[in-house]
Amino acid sequence: MTPPRFPHSYPFDPGYGYQPADLLAVPPPDYPADFAAFWQARHQAVRCLDPQPVLTPTTWPHPDYAVMDLSYHSTDGLVIGGWALLPRSGRIRQGYVVGHGYGGRDAPDFDLPVHDAVLLFPCVRGISRSRHPPISDNPAYHVLHDIDKRDRYILGGCVEDLWLAVSALLALFPDTFGHVGYLGISLGGGLGALALPWDERIQRGHLNVPSFGHYPLRLQLPTCGSGDAVRRYERETGHVMETLQYYDAASAARFITQPVHVAAALFDPCVAPPGQFAIYNALPGPRQLFMLDAGHFEYPGMSHQHALLKQELSAFFETL
Repeated sequence: MTPPRFPHSYPFDPGYGYQPADLLAVPPPDYPADFAAFWQARHQAVRCLDPQPVLTPTTWPHPDYAVMDLSYHSTDGLVIGGWALLPRSGRIRQGYVVGHGYGGRDAPDFDLPVHDAVLLFPCVRGISRSRHPPISDNPAYHVLHDIDKRDRYILGGCVEDLWLAVSALLALFPDTFGHVGYLGISLGGGLGALALPWDERIQRGHLNVPSFGHYPLRLQLPTCGSGDAVRRYERETGHVMETLQYYDAASAARFITQPVHVAAALFDPCVAPPGQFAIYNALPGPRQLFMLDAGHFEYPGMSHQHALLKQELSAFFETL
């Protein structure tokens, strides 16, 4: 299989010269000896918290879903906002937490390939409905927030927001216990890889063009996404890996035991493909891969490819 090469105006190759076989051979990086203990302690502390979720009806018209405003409490005294979709008919059989990309979100997704399910769409701290100055909602600054403090780095708080979204889901819809899934794209994909290993309440996950994979390699590759801000910070300070080695999604993926479906791109100007594939390659448990021709980029045949991806995801989550 020859990777696609699309006309573009970037000053670098968003395929980075990798063939598919090369991408499937990218190993995960080394990780600190206390990596698992670091995350397990954070998860245990969060599981003790009551998110106090609130759903407020909206007048949003949709034939299949009742659209609700969502809010719940997270760590650091933050209130997380978002949406919930409740099916207008049928029995709620499953529950999903859906993570967004670094562009945030201004609405829930109504076309996800799941059925008989309630879906929560939280906006992680600092972004969209969870804006909280002095956290910036600009990805280039958000990704650097407290990056010099291992225990305070923004990505850790965002993972806690997702764990507490699961707590909110189960508090509001206890019948979904044992049938909880996670879907995340880009930022939300990387956060999902960091969140999944430690939370047994999530049965299955989908990571779409996931970020934060293999930082030692990622910092060498030019991008136009949040990774570029981290690369520039690293060039200025030289100390970024002291924190980032604990937030590497490919390192975390080594500890995921749930079935995971990954959509990884062969060409991506914002999240370098080698980092995406490092996450998939690190998965030790049941896994499925869908190769996208491109991510964060419009390309010929994109609609057809995304339709095929939805078919795969529908089958993947059917038995949740």
